[in-house]
Amino acid sequence: MIICSAQQISKMYGGHPVFEGLTFEIPHGARIGLVGRNGTGKTTLFKLLAGTDTPDSGTISMKKNAKIGYLAQIPEYPEGTLGIDVLKSAFADLVSIGEKLKELEVKMGDGQGDLDTILEEYGRCQDLFSNEGGYEMEASIAMVVNGLGIQGLLDKEFSSCSGGEQTKLSLGYILLQEPDLLLLDEPTNHLDIAAVEWLEQFLTDYSGTVMCISHDRYFLDHVINKVYDLEDGEITIYHTDYSGFVQEKEERLMIEFQAYQEQQKKIKKMKEAIKRLREWANQANPPNEGLHKRARNMERALERMEKLKRPVLDRKKMGLEFEGGDRSGKIVFSMVGASKSFDGRTLFHDAHMDLRFKDRTAIVGQNGTGKSTIVKILMGEMTADDGDVKIGSNVKMGYLSQQFVMADPEARLIDAFRDEVAVTEGEARHILARFMFYGPNVFRKVGQLSGGEKMRLRLAQLMHQDLNLLVLDEPTNHLDIDSREVLEEALEEFHGTILAVSHDRYFLNKLFQKTYWIHEGQLYFFEGPYSWAKGKIQERIPVERPVEKKKTVTKPREKEKKMATTDTIEAELEELETEIALIEGRLQTEEDLGVLQELHEKLERLEEERELKYIQLEEQLS
Repeated sequence: MIICSAQQISKMYGGHPVFEGLTFEIPHGARIGLVGRNGTGKTTLFKLLAGTDTPDSGTISMKKNAKIGYLAQIPEYPEGTLGIDVLKSAFADLVSIGEKLKELEVKMGDGQGDLDTILEEYGRCQDLFSNEGGYEMEASIAMVVNGLGIQGLLDKEFSSCSGGEQTKLSLGYILLQEPDLLLLDEPTNHLDIAAVEWLEQFLTDYSGTVMCISHDRYFLDHVINKVYDLEDGEITIYHTDYSGFVQEKEERLMIEFQAYQEQQKKIKKMKEAIKRLREWANQANPPNEGLHKRARNMERALERMEKLKRPVLDRKKMGLEFEGGDRSGKIVFSMVGASKSFDGRTLFHDAHMDLRFKDRTAIVGQNGTGKSTIVKILMGEMTADDGDVKIGSNVKMGYLSQQFVMADPEARLIDAFRDEVAVTEGEARHILARFMFYGPNVFRKVGQLSGGEKMRLRLAQLMHQDLNLLVLDEPTNHLDIDSREVLEEALEEFHGTILAVSHDRYFLNKLFQKTYWIHEGQLYFFEGPYSWAKGKIQERIPVERPVEKKKTVTKPREKEKKMATTDTIEAELEELETEIALIEGRLQTEEDLGVLQELHEKLERLEEERELKYIQLEEQLS
């Protein structure tokens, strides 16, 4: 079954064609990755499919009554709208029916109107509510909330959320709508690794059709089963995942290039034959009309020949190569017994980190666990609450942040580059061209640059400075896949030390052989890449709930009764705190509603028991 069909669609912007004559179909149930370099028109195509823009020519046909889910931009909501309200708006019809049921219940309780009529209407509404999944609504919301890790946004006003938080809430809203065609443009942006992996499973199990744009290669490999490659205004379809697409495309380009070369040889021979035939015909006296006729026939055959386009084997990519710098001391950065808290909340405690010259070290963990805080401590922008933090000798640090902001948004691109790198204007233009800033583009204002362009500018600055330590905070954000691969190659050749915070699992596995993992205030170290650390951390962190000991909880007795010693009570409190922390951690990731209910009930019991222990301890100390 086909859910969408596009026939000969074209679109132009600013007098320049984005694509012309695109024809393709989207089958029901497919999971499609729309790939292509930045600027090839992927987002434009999404807007056409979603109906938020129209093609200049051609037609797009959707299956009758098909519901399309697409987040074109962050929607606006009335003042006072909470995060939970945004998610519930995905069930607007059900919420309306639920309110109607409450109204009817009030009428029945107050004895208003004819009871039989009210009961009949109540029954119809209840059946509709049940058939449309009303009783599963809360469970669906809980599943998405836990999966995306947005528990802390439910009671927060949408207007006061950051752009990233609004994006996550909006993504949750789209997923809860369960549209027939789900269009996702960079859905993994702003998500931590745990949320990305949950989203992968959600989309893999999704009953509708999914089409996504993403630069996350692991995400594409786990989710998609088709690739639509948008290149040079044309779509080529591959029936495989992303890794298979890369291999198949390379093989196809080689075959096409060989066919192109063979045709060029044939064309050359035909042109030479036409030339010879005419020369021979003209040498005859009188000129040989038969040879002229043969030349004309061959010329017409050459004109009728369908010329093959020359395949582009090597697209323009950034030319990245780091300048050589002086080496640092053996110890680059050390942190012993460090802790950091904000507003009474402990991010991490008793943290140890050892960064040595030429190490390739990554810090991973869920959002909000303190990864960027450790980076800021390293850079001297923050101080640890306690512990010993040291920077090694002769360390020359360069920092690339996902929140990279130029000091003067009105500055020209070339001037911003030269503020950091001492070169002439001509040298600067030559360097910037290697980072795909050509001609007059170097005179654009920094404030007009896209996220990807700002990232490329910052990379250009870093790669022409005398550095021996690179600190990278989400360096692959805003970069297309080609640019990510070039960055990875350049980092592999860097002769200094690299410390990175990233959610890009492909990037982490390819470059980093040491991994620090923050989990529930603890910083764990693993001598291996992300995938290896992910398997090992399960051995370091208890995932099974501790066996519940049957304890007789008694109220404080009279003073003549013997009370437990202070040491015993404190040990029991420590055990309770550990058990409570484990359950709170599981509540953040558990998806099964029944298990969630059990966890909540057990948490309440343990908190009551903890309160009782504190009462006993107070009496013991008094």
